Amino acid sequence: MTSISFDVEKIRKDFPVFSRELPDGRPLVYLDSGNSSQKPNQVIETMREHLALHYSNVGRAMHVLGAESTDAYENARDKIAGFVGAPSRDEVIFTKNASEALNLVAYSFGNPANTDPRFTLGPGDEIVISEMEHHSNIVPWQLLVQRTGATLKWFGVTDDGRLDYAPGLITERTKIVSIAHQSNVLGTVNPVAEVARRAHEVGALIMLDASQSVPHHPVDVTELGADFVAFTGHKMVGPSGIGVLWARAELLEAMPPFLGGGEMIEAVWMDRSTYAPIPHKFEAGTPPIVEAIGLGAAVDYLTEVGMDAIEAHERTLTAYALDALRDIPGLRIIGPDSLEQRGGTVSFAIEGIHPHDVGQILDDRFGVAVRVGHHCARPLHLRFGIPATTRASFYLYNTTGEIDALVRGLHHVQKVFA
Repeated sequence: MTSISFDVEKIRKDFPVFSRELPDGRPLVYLDSGNSSQKPNQVIETMREHLALHYSNVGRAMHVLGAESTDAYENARDKIAGFVGAPSRDEVIFTKNASEALNLVAYSFGNPANTDPRFTLGPGDEIVISEMEHHSNIVPWQLLVQRTGATLKWFGVTDDGRLDYAPGLITERTKIVSIAHQSNVLGTVNPVAEVARRAHEVGALIMLDASQSVPHHPVDVTELGADFVAFTGHKMVGPSGIGVLWARAELLEAMPPFLGGGEMIEAVWMDRSTYAPIPHKFEAGTPPIVEAIGLGAAVDYLTEVGMDAIEAHERTLTAYALDALRDIPGLRIIGPDSLEQRGGTVSFAIEGIHPHDVGQILDDRFGVAVRVGHHCARPLHLRFGIPATTRASFYLYNTTGEIDALVRGLHHVQKVFA
């Protein structure tokens, strides 16, 4: 259901953090949702109630609490499958975060336990990523290259922060392409459907890191043309400690377990084991039960507000921010300076001032919370010749007034260092 109108002040009342004052009485201006989002009462109360009244382990206890907890946990899987357009609930795997989901897939390539030719990997084979990736979508593939002798290749980034997409980089030797749906630094939304078509033309598989897109835009995994999609709960008004891997069922069935233990088995002997069907094959041990239920509540909340409405609100905020930041002398936006194919993340550098100083003054003097550093995307910062940036990232609960506070703070920063 999509809201008829978007009432940001009403939405803000759902988030208890915005009712607090900072130690000196200033209101909190939270512009760091690209790092981790705040949580509404609806998610907090769902988790509290489950812990207080319904908690038990899942899939193993033959009593009322066990049944209630298992039903709630599996119901969350249903909600998430519907939220991202998964053809089957069994294609939704719970992980502890998006990093684990990415590592799970990387583990399957070149693994002797996986004889499916789509996953075989060795010298002469290639993995393709991009220069704008989060470290979580770089390091697992580097480790895979070290294990297998395969070659790692990557798309570059243009001066205006777009993917420098060269279809010829994906060849008949490519086995997997793994790129961000939306950059966590640039805000760039990549042409993933086009990349997926090219990957499939040469028989390669494609994985998307959708941690920055699923919380902010309507996402349908089948329309994207992806084979694997990873995202995380804590960026989409859900709790930390819960992430999701979606993958096509036939691929999951071919992949070996990532972790061994309880509940991922069918039968165990002393010399061998057989495994449970998907999704449970990939969910060893006691899972993040309450966190999964909290993520289900987050999906309910975002669905009630309406993802189309959230996307439109963020576009308004982003346009407002880009216009305001352009007027600050010496400020350089790192990434697209227009709304075309970009989300609500704006990173920038101010001439002569280190981002750590920017962030500290914004927080200390104005109560404005932003992210500073390389945002787990150091190669991208090296590409632009800078050690770090300041990043403001917007979400459904932000206002143009908060962007005004950011701009006032940045002018003050420049006065301090003049």
